[in-house]
Amino acid sequence: MLSEFILVGFSTFPQHLLPAFFLFYLLMYLFTLLGNLLIMATVWSERSLHTPMYLFLCALSTSEILVTVAITPRMLVDMLSSHHSITFMDCATQMFFSFTFGFTHSFLLMIMGYDRYVAICHPLRYNMLMSTRTCARLVSWTWAGGSVMGMMVTLIVFHLTFCKSNVIHHFFCHVLSLLKLSCGNENSSVTLGVILVCVSALMGCLFLIVLSYIFIVAAILRIPSAEGRHKTFSTCVSHLTIVIVHYGFASIIYLKPKGPHSMDSNTLMATTYTVFTPFLSPIIFSLRNKELKNAIKKSFKRKFSPLSS
Repeated sequence: MLSEFILVGFSTFPQHLLPAFFLFYLLMYLFTLLGNLLIMATVWSERSLHTPMYLFLCALSTSEILVTVAITPRMLVDMLSSHHSITFMDCATQMFFSFTFGFTHSFLLMIMGYDRYVAICHPLRYNMLMSTRTCARLVSWTWAGGSVMGMMVTLIVFHLTFCKSNVIHHFFCHVLSLLKLSCGNENSSVTLGVILVCVSALMGCLFLIVLSYIFIVAAILRIPSAEGRHKTFSTCVSHLTIVIVHYGFASIIYLKPKGPHSMDSNTLMATTYTVFTPFLSPIIFSLRNKELKNAIKKSFKRKFSPLSS
């Protein structure tokens, strides 16, 4: 049984460029934390935002902070360090948390799609269907579902025997990179099983989101005035944009055709998904959601207006 792995995701990068990449990813990491914390603080302080949609947004910001913390700090340390080893237990822990928060993020996007569906297609029943207790229960189920998925995948992968090598060609304990190091007769079946479980869960979430928006678009088209259609659809724009970004980057990375890709290009695409996507989320919600944007401005004015007077 191996006691540690070696992460070589950045080993082939030109050494003189690593400090620049480090600074770039560090700034994105800090902005991700601050942006999501700002959204959470604004929703918490503004009573007008104490609605199911913004409760789900707070939960989404929490999941983005946690999935970023699970991966990015270790990545930043490895970029400037010559010691890239990670213990067996730390690798399993990192995989568990990255899967838990990653799946929770997808489940929350699905629940947010359902929330928009109820608000637009069943407005008169919205308060009954999306009560505070129901919303809290839905958020709890997303976290529980993410934890179950994370635990299940981690136990399956680390139940295997690793004997081919201890070198992970990635910047964190990536499941597919780890499966390539395993040996034994069950390797191919376990690999296929893990892929099917992950793809089924993620595609199931995407299918339900798309289904929600089919009903939403149908309901919007029945609104007689163009202004009413625009105003109704504007409540969905930020969520829909995040869904497109989230699944778009994931598709580029995991569904790209096999070819002569270098390790550098694969690493850059993977960091784009794990670092850049959470970085974009607070920007999209802050700029595309007029109610949230106005609440942030109101909070800043209330906080700093006494200083300027």
